[in-house]
Amino acid sequence: MQYFSRSTRLLALPLTCIVALLSACGGSSTDTSTTDTTQASATALVATGATVLTLDPDTVAEQDATQYALPSYHMAPVLLETPADAAAGDAAPATVHKQTVPSAFRNLSSRLLTVESLRAAQANRTVSTVSADASDSGATAMATTSTVVTYTPAQIRAAYGLPTLPSSYTSLTTAQAAQLGAGQTIYIVDAMHNPNIAAELSAFNTKFGLPTCTTKTVATSASLPLATASSSACELSIVYSTSAGAMTSSAPTYDSGWATEIALDVQWAHATAPLARIVVIEAASSSYSDLLGAVKLANNMGTGIVSMSFGGSETSTTANYDSYFSGTNMSYVAATGDSGAAVNWPSVSPKVLGVGGTTLTWSGSGSRSETVWSSTGGGVSSYVATPSYQSTSVPGMGTATRRTVADVAFNADPNSGQYVAVIASGSSTVKWTSVGGTSLATPQWAGLIAVANALRVQNSKTVLGQPHVALYTNISTVAGTYASSFLDITSGSHGTCSACSAETGYDQATGLGTPNASSLLSTLSGLTVQTAPVVTAATISGKAGTALTFTASVSAANAVTYSLSGAPSAMTISSAGVVSWASPVAGTYSVTITAKDSVNGLSGSAVYSIVIASASTTTTTTTSSTGPVITASAMTGVVGKALSGTISITDSSSKSISVSISGAPLGMTFGVSGSKITVSWASPKTGSYTLKVVATNGNNASSSVSIPVTITAR
Repeated sequence: MQYFSRSTRLLALPLTCIVALLSACGGSSTDTSTTDTTQASATALVATGATVLTLDPDTVAEQDATQYALPSYHMAPVLLETPADAAAGDAAPATVHKQTVPSAFRNLSSRLLTVESLRAAQANRTVSTVSADASDSGATAMATTSTVVTYTPAQIRAAYGLPTLPSSYTSLTTAQAAQLGAGQTIYIVDAMHNPNIAAELSAFNTKFGLPTCTTKTVATSASLPLATASSSACELSIVYSTSAGAMTSSAPTYDSGWATEIALDVQWAHATAPLARIVVIEAASSSYSDLLGAVKLANNMGTGIVSMSFGGSETSTTANYDSYFSGTNMSYVAATGDSGAAVNWPSVSPKVLGVGGTTLTWSGSGSRSETVWSSTGGGVSSYVATPSYQSTSVPGMGTATRRTVADVAFNADPNSGQYVAVIASGSSTVKWTSVGGTSLATPQWAGLIAVANALRVQNSKTVLGQPHVALYTNISTVAGTYASSFLDITSGSHGTCSACSAETGYDQATGLGTPNASSLLSTLSGLTVQTAPVVTAATISGKAGTALTFTASVSAANAVTYSLSGAPSAMTISSAGVVSWASPVAGTYSVTITAKDSVNGLSGSAVYSIVIASASTTTTTTTSSTGPVITASAMTGVVGKALSGTISITDSSSKSISVSISGAPLGMTFGVSGSKITVSWASPKTGSYTLKVVATNGNNASSSVSIPVTITAR
């Protein structure tokens, strides 16, 4: 497979009117007013003629490499009293801890607050808190809050229905160990360095009766994937990653905010899946490039759940990195953010489980109640197409215009916070804090998936991998199963938009809701996960005037129905998937074939390249001269509303690939990353256009497709 590099250039063509390659002749100047200004010139090319792109290995678009993510936690502005000791198997305390916030702290923002900041305030020095930027208008302020409620691990387990912890962690049966996530791995991906991870976790475990975790070193030269995780004990490993996805012995720089994030991620992943292996991967910085390198390292380390308690702005090219979230048997969870109604990457990826937040109320016994945490993230993507699992059959979903987050939720309000042990820089003393944020919800969902995977292994089933279909299609669309597996959050809001309030069924603030863990785990452990049909792309050759017939290549668990888009006039597809064209016309056509499962409603599609030679031309195809495979779909949009699409190009040769694109209207841009070209048009104009894409590999073998682009009036 070849990949795009950042080096791109425009092909200068010796034509009298170079814009003849575009929709009309009328001038050769670029319409910069409609160009997406977030795209850097090295990766965004404005269409002024044929565009030539060069393919190269693993790169991140320049504008994304310089984007930075923030951790998604909030800390209540109070240093808690030391919690009471608990032994393994102790019942959840009947009384929930409540503590008054000192009056001097009540005007502090809880967003990214640190123990260092609170210590400074206690000493009457200048409080060094993290300032909210312009995008952080929804950050929680504590000015009107005087009391903070904080829950222990046992209380959270009881409130959400997780299995009761045993009185001893030795001599467990395999079934008991599976209920605690044994044999599974949770990868905690964060930025910067926390030198006190093991000591903080040890204090947390001792205080709350959780199993100890043996620290296990992973050598930078270790062969990957890692050996299978222990089936009976917790192990903790800490590694440092490079942007290329390799291990290094150089620890990142210390940062108090990220150190707090790492502490809470590790402790609450462990509290949820106490016998799962935890591998902390610290990236050198919080740039998208470095964080993606850490995800790549996790993928190479082997099957597990990647927990990402951070987020940043989605861009027109972040969808190109979905391949990082496509590891075999891997699950990915990410925080939706803590700034109210907004969309964060990577939670917006259709391959990542986006985790939102609630405010929990629980008395120490009985049922819990929850409402939307007012600062939780969530919303509709500006770029990512609606995934098939977010269908109209999901209660409350309606017709989603694009990918919508959150998918699920968990407690996240720092005022209904959870204990976290923090050792500040330069200190050996453990401080107890009340922490929330969607970054607190995220590692707990990672722990839930780890336990579900352990139970599935006990039942001789494969691990969940990406859990979306299981949660949306297998669970939410079955009324009784949905009601028992989730608490549907129906009150509260995270903004003033029309879709910002909680609703019956799915809503963007809390997704499907919060887990009723006992029932959810029972369902997931025995579930045969439904899958979407897989349509295999192909290139079909024919001759003008000679009837063409071929059968779509489709793999599906159930009967499917077929449809075509972008097909030439008179081309049809039968109920058996047979495509017919009685009298083909010479040309090259890109036809999207979609197969929809008649049982679960999931769809799969692929683009077929139909090459029709003129009647007098004899076409000969040899394996050695086969050009790259170009995969793309017809694009439709509305005038004035941003349009985006993707062109994927793969090739079996080891040579470089050049790609020429012509026929683009003024203002359309092309981004390159990985094995994909992203197509963006910030302000489309009404009309019908055809992009001609020609890919040529180092063997001088070429292939081409024509991609229809249709822009209609509002």
